[in-house]
Amino acid sequence: MAGPGRAGADRPGAGRGRGAQREQAETRLREQLAAQRASAKEEIDRVREQLKAARVENSDLRRKLHDARERVRAAEARAAEVEAGTAEARARAASANGAAETELRRLRERLADVERQLEASRRAAREGRSVEDARVRVLLDALQDTAAGLRKELGLPTTISRPADYVNAVVPGEPGVTAVPARALANDDPQLLDQLLAIPHLHLIVDGYNVTKTGYPSLTLADQRARLLTGLGGLAVQTRAEVTCVFDGAELNGPVQVSAPRGVRVMFSAPGEIADDLIRTLVRAEPPGRAIAVASSDREVAESVRRMGARPVPSLLLLRRLGRG
Repeated sequence: MAGPGRAGADRPGAGRGRGAQREQAETRLREQLAAQRASAKEEIDRVREQLKAARVENSDLRRKLHDARERVRAAEARAAEVEAGTAEARARAASANGAAETELRRLRERLADVERQLEASRRAAREGRSVEDARVRVLLDALQDTAAGLRKELGLPTTISRPADYVNAVVPGEPGVTAVPARALANDDPQLLDQLLAIPHLHLIVDGYNVTKTGYPSLTLADQRARLLTGLGGLAVQTRAEVTCVFDGAELNGPVQVSAPRGVRVMFSAPGEIADDLIRTLVRAEPPGRAIAVASSDREVAESVRRMGARPVPSLLLLRRLGRG
């Protein structure tokens, strides 16, 4: 009987132990639930803060995107204005270019007309001078015929003779360029040119650029021409020789404005012709026996004019003579 009584006595204690365990388990569960709720609340709060920050950032991004779009629209508007202004400027430039080309063509046509009128005036002047020269020659011929008729009618001698004219002797020849000694003087001695210039009615032909490029090649062509022509003007006044200065005009695009000094004839070779050929033409145009000197250091020019009876002199010789004054 004792065994069953102990078993009955142990059952309430066992029930109380199980109740305590359940309470402890419930307490742990409640604590875990509270902890989970607290953790969930913290997580919710954190998520809410992130969501709030994301909304603020999203708002800032939207505002920046709006500003960027406004700037893009403004830039596009400015680009359109610039493009329109560029197109307008191009149109104005094209119009101005067309007007300038039209004006240039008009000026070229006017220049061509002026040149034609100038050439016609020169031709008329030359023809007028030729007519006047012919009239003067006719008048002189008439006067000579009248004088000869009067001399014949009156029985006057044609010349006045003097006693010395009846003495037989060898008459000296007229001075010429070949009579000037070449060996007695150096080829660059200015006195050689002085002796040539002393010959009456000497025609001095100057190879212009050959002289200037020998003496002062660093100057521009215009300054070279001006300096040479100034010196030749003084030389023509001092010696009274006929001076012709020839320049190469084969590569010129139009006539060159040159102020020739008194007593100096300035000539440019025609298109397709070099100055050397023009110099030979000038020498060839002179009558036989005319005293001619050609200032040029070009060997071919010197040899060709020498064969035609002219006296070539080096360009340096003329430069030294001009430098002496």
